[in-house]
Amino acid sequence: MPDALRREPPAGPGRSLLDALPATASGSQVWAALGRGGLTARAYRDGAVGAGVDPDGLAGVLSAVDARFSIAATLSVSVQLATALPLLATGTSPAARSALEQALAGRATVTLAATDVTAGTDLTALRTQVRTEGDALVVTGGKNWIANATTAAHHLVLARQRPGRHFTAFTWVLVPADAPGVRVTAADSALFADSGAGHLTFDGVRTGRDHVLGRAGFGLPLFARHIATERLAGAQWAVSLCRRTLRDTQHHLSTRAHGDGTLWDLDAVRQRFARCLLRLRELQALVAECGDAVAARHDATAAATLKAAAGATVGEVLNECGQLWGAAGFSTGGIQEVRAQAALFGIGGGANEVVLGALADASDALLAEPARPDLR
Repeated sequence: MPDALRREPPAGPGRSLLDALPATASGSQVWAALGRGGLTARAYRDGAVGAGVDPDGLAGVLSAVDARFSIAATLSVSVQLATALPLLATGTSPAARSALEQALAGRATVTLAATDVTAGTDLTALRTQVRTEGDALVVTGGKNWIANATTAAHHLVLARQRPGRHFTAFTWVLVPADAPGVRVTAADSALFADSGAGHLTFDGVRTGRDHVLGRAGFGLPLFARHIATERLAGAQWAVSLCRRTLRDTQHHLSTRAHGDGTLWDLDAVRQRFARCLLRLRELQALVAECGDAVAARHDATAAATLKAAAGATVGEVLNECGQLWGAAGFSTGGIQEVRAQAALFGIGGGANEVVLGALADASDALLAEPARPDLR
């Protein structure tokens, strides 16, 4: 494996279980190891998923996974930790409780099946439907580019229960992956195969009426609540990824001969590297400032700030490091491959343009003059 991607085993409890896996392990394999080691629960307050994420615990788990495994595998873990499991915890039926127990223990993976075949990020335009027939719910539709689709035991499906774009028109449904009418197709993506990425089709899939997660008609509010946490997780992961990439790049520059010294001795190189360090420090500061607001209050503006900053920072740092690695960066598993995967940070969980629009909407509040201290 190239130096650009050398992976150090994480310290602390559970290290042996993660260290026993190859660096090429898939997301489902990493998830299983985390569950067996009791590390998954560390992402939540008091180890209880329903109590919400613990920012420090979540960051610790993501950092440990990023330190050793691929971006695709880390994506698989991140979506489940930050979004899918907290959403699953809103279910009160025995089926939902059982699915949560299995996922938390690492015995099963789950999907967050929100992105519709026809709607993309415009969730109010989705066409996947759920209707009631007697004692059953019937789900029909399709979802594209869903992490963990090929490995999941359960799909968390956002579906339309009535026409229109009103936020009360949508509901989350827990759909067993082996239910008749569920079809899974692996996504044509070598970059994200380890995340179990795939497309889902639901052809008149029947589940019990108790498979609704949360309250019927509260699908979009639940999504907004938990996507905020996913954006926090993404920013925390971005910090780990950028720090590791910069550390490896500095090592490369310090050992790459140039003239009588190394590339690290060149002032222009050091300045370019320092700008990346500055971007990383800025993102770290934002995570520290906004983390509690997102975790405790699901602050949508703080979450959008983190998402926009993470996408911009990862893009700039990975692009610059890719240039600094030169031809060596094109080796298999090298920095250029990581850079291609890292484009996810500007797209997944809401494209940069979407979250920047949310920030613009909040500009009046963000630019309001703070209260002046009393100087009398």
